Amino acid sequence: MELRQFRATDEPALVRLWAECGLTRRWNDPHLDVLRKLSVQPELFLVGTLDGQLIASAMAGFDGHRGWVNYLAVAEAHRGKGYGRLLMQRIEGDLEAVGCPKVNVQIRAANAAVVAFYEKLGYARDQTIVLGKRLIPDA
Repeated sequence: MELRQFRATDEPALVRLWAECGLTRRWNDPHLDVLRKLSVQPELFLVGTLDGQLIASAMAGFDGHRGWVNYLAVAEAHRGKGYGRLLMQRIEGDLEAVGCPKVNVQIRAANAAVVAFYEKLGYARDQTIVLGKRLIPDA
């Protein structure tokens, strides 16, 4: 798998990947999420391709205190081959290179397979609660 920075021409395939992986929600417009990410640390917006096909993605950021990873996705046909692990290793390296001391991921509580994936990579549950407030509605 080749890892590279997102390109505008990737957007249709990327949004299809996110939908296939169950990452899209009716209240989040994925096209707006792409535009928003391109305005902040676009170098931390990565895709993975194999034989010219987009098969993976990760959107990361660093706020000066913590790093975050969103939209980590690997196409179902390519899971279990280490591509998600490779993508996370790259993201972790990129975040560490800019001085990020810790990275957080948010996972839907019912997604046991994804929890297990991150635990294999050394992630552990923090004693925190995530609260959210929508400032700009997408729909």
